[in-house]
Parts: sequence; C-alpha cells; structure tokens
Amino acid sequence: MSDSNGTAHEGNFGQNGFSQNGSNQNGSNQNGHGPNGYSQNGSGQNGHGPDSLLNEPEAPMLETGRRYAQIVGWGYHVPEKVITNKDLEQIVETNDEWIRSRTGIEERHVAADPKETSASLAVIAARKALEMADVHPSKVNLIICATSSPEHIFPATACLVQDALGAINAGAFDLSAACSGFVYALSMARGHILAGDAEYVLVIGAETLSRMVDWTDRNTCVLFGDGAGAVLVAASDVPGGIMATELGSDGSGAETLTIPAGGSAMPASLETVGNGSHYIKMDGKAVFRFATRVMAESTARVLAREGLTPSDVDLIIPHQANVRIIQNAVLKQLKIPEDKVMVNLHKYGNTSTASIPIALCEAIEAGRVKPGNNLVFVGFGAGLTWGACAVKWSVPVEKQAAGWWKNYRRQATYQAAAARSMWKRAVRWVYDVWPNDPEAVPVKSGEGPQQNEN
Repeated sequence: MSDSNGTAHEGNFGQNGFSQNGSNQNGSNQNGHGPNGYSQNGSGQNGHGPDSLLNEPEAPMLETGRRYAQIVGWGYHVPEKVITNKDLEQIVETNDEWIRSRTGIEERHVAADPKETSASLAVIAARKALEMADVHPSKVNLIICATSSPEHIFPATACLVQDALGAINAGAFDLSAACSGFVYALSMARGHILAGDAEYVLVIGAETLSRMVDWTDRNTCVLFGDGAGAVLVAASDVPGGIMATELGSDGSGAETLTIPAGGSAMPASLETVGNGSHYIKMDGKAVFRFATRVMAESTARVLAREGLTPSDVDLIIPHQANVRIIQNAVLKQLKIPEDKVMVNLHKYGNTSTASIPIALCEAIEAGRVKPGNNLVFVGFGAGLTWGACAVKWSVPVEKQAAGWWKNYRRQATYQAAAARSMWKRAVRWVYDVWPNDPEAVPVKSGEGPQQNEN
C-alpha cells in the first residue's frame, strides 16, 4: 500500500506483490518499494520524481540481504498467418495424421509479411513484457535476445530491439544456443542481477525459422513455426524467482542439427544456395534419443540443486519440439503427471527459443501459474545444447489496469524512440555527405596532422 504521495511503507506489497527494505539515500521510496516492489529510484527525500529519472540509468539496489532474480513481466507475439497440416498436404508428400502422430503439431504461425522479422516480433513481445511490469524502457540495463534466426550475422538483433524500445541505458547482445537459448539467457540474466551489475534484464526468444526450412523436405518443414516471447527479470530482495540453472553441451553432435552454410566454414556462394545448404538439416532419430535423455537428466539435476524432487514441481514448461519427446522425458522418466506439464506445440509447432516464453505466457493466461509455485523450464537444441532452470514463482499474475494517461505516455515513449533513431541516422548521413568533418580541428598551412602523444 502507499500514502497519498505514493510512498510505500514497510511490510506492504507493491503492484506485483513485493515488499522490500531498501534505502532512500538515492531518492528511492522510503522502504525501497517501486510499483512492482523491487528497487527503483522513485520519489523520496531527495525530491526526485519518477519523471526526472526516465533518462538516467538505474542505480544499484541497496539491500541488506541476498539478491534474487524475479520474473516480473512477460509477453509474446506470433504472426497472423497460420499454416495447418492440411495446407502442408498441398506442398509436400505428407498428411495430417502422420504429422499429428509423430509430432503432435496441428498448425504453426509463419511470418508471411516481409516486414515481419525476428526483431519486429521481439519488439512487440518486449513491449508487452515491459507493460506488464509497468517499467519504463530507460530503466532496462541489459537486453539479451536468444535467437537462431537473427536479422543479420551482425549487428545483433538485440540492438535493433534496444533502438525500437528506446532503452537508452541498456547493453544488448544476441545469444546463440539454438532451442536451449532462452534458458541460457535466463541463466545469464540471473548472473548479472545476482552480481549487482543490473537491476532489470530483458530476456527475449525470437524466431522466424520458417525462412530457414526447406519447404520440400517433409521431415523439417512440418516442425517449425515463428514467434517471440519475452520476460523482464528484476532484482529483488524477496526470496524466489530464478533459483538455479543447469546448462550443458556436447559439440560432438554438432552435425546432428545444423544449418551448414552461411558461416566462415562454408560462406554463401552459388553452390551453397543451389544445393540447399542454407536450410535446416536434422538427424531426427539422433535428436530424439538425445533430447529424451538430457531433458530428464537436466530437470532432475536442477531440482536437486534446490533440494526438490519431481513431485515438488507444480508446473514444468518444456521446449515445445515434439510431443513424443515430452511424453518420454517428462511423463515416463520423471513421472510428472500430465496436468503439471504445459504443452501448446499443437498450435505453434517448434518456435525454438520462443517456445518456452510463449508457453509460459499461455500458462499464466490459463491460470496454471500462481505465487508460490515451483516451475521448471527445460530445453534442448543444436550444438548440441541443453538447459534447465528452477523458478519459485513469487509475483501476482493479474495484470493491473492501466489508465489512459499511462497508455498515452507509453505510446509517446515508443514514438520518441523512433524519432530519436531517425535523428541519429540523419546526423550520421550529414557527416557522411559533409565535405569536411565539422568536428575536425583545423590544421594550419605547413603543419602535418597532429599526433596523439599517447
């Protein structure tokens, strides 16, 4: 609760249920409460209002105990275009019954509009996550985009997202661990927060793998879909959040699941384009054997780190690749009942790094995630890689109603971000066409260029 000045009081809960005992020395609320209860620099004794800090980096949280990495915002977005199994029957030699029985997939969303890219999907998902947490983009310290289908080899897709959001105080980079990428990114976000290097980390999984599959290969084109999911991870002194992670890799299986061409080992050429080396190649049987083993093992290990067993799990959200893998690894080996397993791949197919955050969002919407629940996210992918994380869910899942002013201000923020980006591009263009560098120091006649003494 708060008084008429918006000051949070000890022992009460903020918008997302956190209560903290921070410090007011840097203008934070008297007991360290922000709108979500984790550390923010709101109004306080130094007289700084929230508006005065929109363009300032978040100050390190001053706390007396352990830091925790809480998931406080979430959102997802998928393209409008849907391709059903029946549609695929018109493209390749397959049928609905074969796809359902072997994968569990019924349909998938694909980016049919050229303007729909991994970055554009990521931006929408990220905005929803920030809106859910009621956090301004300028307060984000780091953006990690896990993707196997980036906009470019470089720059990072995360940098394009940073620009579109107006996250002017955020570092940004892409993470490549294939379908395990989202779990890897959560592990990195947790590490940055526990080390005190960040207060807010935006973690995104975004894919447009439909543009990297051979639509004449029925073994791969039936599997993949497009989409993006995002979560905002925040520092808190309330116990819970991302409690433990388990990561692994086995590079001896690199050729099991790969896109051979496009890198330094096999640069793009007429030959690589002609023989389809830029498409996904997969040894389905080998991937199945690998996945069913590592998903069960990594789940058991990450639970053991927290002193838990599979029976303590309230909900497991596995990478949505194949329903038979989920049944074998989770239901049979771990003996976790079906009602505690989130499955939605029948609607989306394998969206790689986006599958776990999309499934998390849908689980929350369905009322399957509640404060106090023990969750496990587990994934596997090319590399070969795998990862799992144990989460103690500690925030309310109900979205707080936003007034017209907040909605207007939020839209104005993104419009300002677009204007800022255009201005910076214009300035670079002017420097490019200017006959002389306007910032150059004039050199007197007969003098050579100045040497740097250092």
